[in-house]
Amino acid sequence: MKIRLSKVISAMLIASFAIAPAISNACTSFILKNKDGSIVYARTIEFAMDLPMKIALYPRNYQFKGTGPDGIAGSGLHWNGKYAVTGLNAYDMDLIGDGMNEKGLVGGMQYLPVSTDFQNPTGADAKNSIASYQVVNYILSNFATVDEIKAGLPKIYVNSSILDKWNAIVKMHFGFHDANGKSVVIEFIKGKINFYDNPIGAMANEPPFDWQMMNVENYLNLSPVDLGTKKIGGVNFTPRSAGSGMHGLPGDFMSQSRFLRAVEYSQAADKYAPELPRVELAWHIINMFDIPPGTILANGGKTDSKGKYFYDYTQQTVVGDQKNLTYYARFFGGSDIFKFNMKDHDWNAKERKQWSVPKTSSYKSLTN
Repeated sequence: MKIRLSKVISAMLIASFAIAPAISNACTSFILKNKDGSIVYARTIEFAMDLPMKIALYPRNYQFKGTGPDGIAGSGLHWNGKYAVTGLNAYDMDLIGDGMNEKGLVGGMQYLPVSTDFQNPTGADAKNSIASYQVVNYILSNFATVDEIKAGLPKIYVNSSILDKWNAIVKMHFGFHDANGKSVVIEFIKGKINFYDNPIGAMANEPPFDWQMMNVENYLNLSPVDLGTKKIGGVNFTPRSAGSGMHGLPGDFMSQSRFLRAVEYSQAADKYAPELPRVELAWHIINMFDIPPGTILANGGKTDSKGKYFYDYTQQTVVGDQKNLTYYARFFGGSDIFKFNMKDHDWNAKERKQWSVPKTSSYKSLTN
């Protein structure tokens, strides 16, 4: 399908001004591949409003209660989770923003506020629906593979009910990676569910995923290999700096730029540095997507009644080790990384359990 880029971008920029001013979007994710085919997943979570999260473990057979189109908790689909799930849980609700299940399926939601349009089920179909912010719960607790997601998710509806904490519809798209090496991006456009295979494993925000993939075609000149000497008019010119092969890679915080960097960094790491431990390497790469407070202002750059600016910043950063069922997290306010190994916990517990992630920084002294 051909897309007129200028019209698409113009329409999206105009629509962006209608979005709630204190909710911005700058999430980025990618995967690195181990030699055995398993993956390590990494992502950041950014918003311009505080998003309180904890690490949670949902046991097998946990009863989830879906929210229907009326926005009332429990008025939608009820289901018992098939698999144990760990991840980042928001607002002390049953709301997983990102996570991994016992089968190694890993992924989460990322903001897609302009393009997203969920379904509007009525009558009996409303009882067979969940809120958009419950999709990650549903997928991780029910499915083990991307193929199962594609077969099972269309059997229910995802409605447009409002999340009270936001006073808005949670307009997201969703990305998942399974233990068989398959990845998928799920988007709801004009009320229709779209599945996109994602062989490169990267994901960001607007524009939608198919546009992001097409945009990669504009940067095929990029390479980790530095340029050599070139003769112009009989004069030899040699790049004075390393990194000349990546000259032209966008370095700003826009989602299409972050998507391109996620593609280039992860693909280069897999091809040229396969011997390095993937978890540690994932942390080095994901650190390059950290957005410091004050660099992206929401609300038109205006302050609130107390004189505080609304700024997008990286609130949580996670790495998921699919093979070892280990989930790592670092929260803004500290530099320490905390590790949660699913194998150390009871997958058949009776209740959901949560852990606060300390915002601490540890500095080790060098001694004689």
